[in-house]
Amino acid sequence: MVDLLKEAKKQVLILTAVVITLAVILLCLVCLVVCYLRRRRRLRKQRTQGEDDTKERDRDPMIQNEYIDPNEVELENEGNQDHDPKAFSFASVMAATNGFSSESKLGEGGFGPVYKGELPGGKKIAVKRLSRSSGQGLIEFKNELTLIAKLQHTNLVRLLGYCVQGDEKMLVYEYMPNKSLDYFLFDPSKRGQLTWERRLNIIEGIAQGLLYLHKYSRLRIIHRDLKASNILLDDNMNPKISDFGMARIFSQNESMVNTRRVVGTYGYMSPEYAMGGIFSVKSDVFSFGVLLLETVSGQRNNSFCHVDQPQHLIGYAWELWKKGTAPELMDPTLCDTFNKYQLLRCIHVGLLCVEDCALDRPTMSDVISMLTNDSMTLPSPKKPAFFIGSIVVEEDSQSNKLENCTVNGLSISVVDGR
Repeated sequence: MVDLLKEAKKQVLILTAVVITLAVILLCLVCLVVCYLRRRRRLRKQRTQGEDDTKERDRDPMIQNEYIDPNEVELENEGNQDHDPKAFSFASVMAATNGFSSESKLGEGGFGPVYKGELPGGKKIAVKRLSRSSGQGLIEFKNELTLIAKLQHTNLVRLLGYCVQGDEKMLVYEYMPNKSLDYFLFDPSKRGQLTWERRLNIIEGIAQGLLYLHKYSRLRIIHRDLKASNILLDDNMNPKISDFGMARIFSQNESMVNTRRVVGTYGYMSPEYAMGGIFSVKSDVFSFGVLLLETVSGQRNNSFCHVDQPQHLIGYAWELWKKGTAPELMDPTLCDTFNKYQLLRCIHVGLLCVEDCALDRPTMSDVISMLTNDSMTLPSPKKPAFFIGSIVVEEDSQSNKLENCTVNGLSISVVDGR
């Protein structure tokens, strides 16, 4: 009898242990299922919210297409394999630039340092290396890579390839032995090498490159950062427009766009863009006008000083034009080598390009006709942008605070929205 009771008690204990074990296992399974469902629900909610944010962003014209999306404009062949950018390994770029040595460094831009390099076959290259402290970033890197790969024109710098490895991001360009326009133009000891004929060729080449971007390229593009340091010169001193990190694609039915993020260089930016974030092809026309007046005078717009009072170059050119003494704007190093009629015509066109109202400025097609067709009658220029009385004023509007401006070469990047 005692043995039977012991056996029964033992079986009860075993059964209890089994039941408890199964209950624990079941509870664990339930917990796992609940956790899985909660995680799945959370991910679905995040995905839905992300899609809603994207839709909202796409509906906002202030943000939509601010930069080109590399996934939207692929680097397709289209039967043009010779011009497709090549993917370089980090090791090959290191070897080409001698380990990014100081001797290979050509200069520093908003993107980061630029190095001279040489490929195994002897071809010389220029390497733009994205700096971690750069005001530009991955968006601008992708923007420039995607855009420049689509463009082919004799007055645009040619992209040979790129390198992306870890944190390293680089763009590889054809090497321009004569550096940039500002290297010669704003150095009193060097600008004498820019003869009048060379300056005319540079002006017309820049105009042709801009016309291609605005009208004839596969993508209709606004450069947004045209300046002397972004005009490279080849071995024959022919101009090549460079630095497309800030460029913006326009659709065929777009005439102007409003943006919260103003990028470019103070002194080259049109007033409607600097003050209100509104840009169009006429924004590039304004920058070209500033560049034209700088090329004729050999003076920077932002650091120009007149003997009587400090002024911007635009204001000084306007004063001389009104007085009928425009030839005084000429760079003294040109002496008697210039053509007075061509000089006056260039100044005239430059003043038309920097007019205050964007609608009054000519298109680049008009500019080329004005520069090359001597029989074409030009309209009288109106008051330039920011010109008040006898001084040039560039100021912030009350509703837009311009931040991180530069004076002579670096890019500004942010405007607080209205």
